[in-house]
Amino acid sequence: NLLRAGVTAKNFGSTSNSLTNITVDSTQQFQAIDGFGYTFTEGSAHIISQLPALEKSRLLTELFGSDDNSIGVSYLRLGIGATDLSTAVYSYDDMPAGQEDPTLANFSIAKDMAELVPLLKQALLINPSIKLLATPWSPPVWMKDNSSSIGGSLKPQFYSAYANYFVKYIQAMQTQGLPIYAVTPQNEPLHPGNNPSMYMTATQQADFIKNNLGPAFAAAGIQTKIIIYDHNCDRPDYPLSVLGDGAARAFVDGSAFHLYAGNISVLTDVHNAYPDKNVYFTEQYTASSGNFSNDLVWHLKNVVIGSARNYSKVALEWNLANDPGFGPYTAGGCNTCLGALTVSNSGYTRNVGYYIIAQVSKFVPAGSKRIVSDNSGTLSSVAFLRADGKKVLLVLNEASSQQDFNIKFNNKWTATSLPGNSAATYVW
Repeated sequence: NLLRAGVTAKNFGSTSNSLTNITVDSTQQFQAIDGFGYTFTEGSAHIISQLPALEKSRLLTELFGSDDNSIGVSYLRLGIGATDLSTAVYSYDDMPAGQEDPTLANFSIAKDMAELVPLLKQALLINPSIKLLATPWSPPVWMKDNSSSIGGSLKPQFYSAYANYFVKYIQAMQTQGLPIYAVTPQNEPLHPGNNPSMYMTATQQADFIKNNLGPAFAAAGIQTKIIIYDHNCDRPDYPLSVLGDGAARAFVDGSAFHLYAGNISVLTDVHNAYPDKNVYFTEQYTASSGNFSNDLVWHLKNVVIGSARNYSKVALEWNLANDPGFGPYTAGGCNTCLGALTVSNSGYTRNVGYYIIAQVSKFVPAGSKRIVSDNSGTLSSVAFLRADGKKVLLVLNEASSQQDFNIKFNNKWTATSLPGNSAATYVW
């Protein structure tokens, strides 16, 4: 169950009772929030673009708007070139087999200009402050030692060309009025079996950043942040290794994580090792075979509440939209990834990923700060202080039965309850 509209103006009083307290303390503040959202894949753009103009406009307003009928998505992840949920495998500088283009003379974002860029422009018209994080699944195959979109590694002689590839991408998107807020050097660098994908060790990533990507950004006057790793919580040694290289660390804003393996608490470990560097949670998918209630509870507990309580500045679910057959996807790409939206000729359906993000994005705008709140028994929570002074408390009840509890703030209480397997967001 989901209490999406579970925002309640609560009356706090001084009469105590025997219920469990969830105490909120706005005097203790932690990380500022950059936003909540999804990966806006080229495949998502292709599917949404098929909607009639009025329906498409209505959907984009619902996603990115700030009125009562919108959910306030404030952060989007993009593929630099194709992801595995694209209509085809492509880069921005594809060459005939056996040919190379080290000067990037043939660089072009034309593939994204067809559908993705126009939709992103519409989204930023609705909310100009949306932040865009861009991530490559693979460089052009001529840069790789196996000449394949799947796996392989970046050839050392093309490190410089690849850094310039990022520069050209950022400049091309800026020309379209789409500022790229941050990049990661490689999606899931330890998972070379996807299509597209590339294997990149921590040493390779540190070398690429300190010798090529960082200096290239500096030379071009690019302010885009560099965020490392972008993979699972079971290998904190990877971001710690890159951050342990002082020359690389100077160019790095922070580390990004997924949770297909490991524990979300690892984000705090990395934060504590380098407290001046940020942490981000950038991807988790829901499966076509999943259960709405189970997925809602697990993702709210880990992706939203868990990542925020462990210093993440963002919480991003995976794919924004797909068709009823879970496409488009590349050959070998994910054919069981359930988009936040299922889009067909007749309109769109909101899936569990939509509600996972909506439960927090609607109420916690960018710039809010995480503050102290308790967990108690089957109740998990995270709290925020918004710029307008309002406090926001998201509470999840993992139990199958109703749980009664108090929200305690400034030594005053208000009693409330949550049905089993439900979440509610309280604002006061």
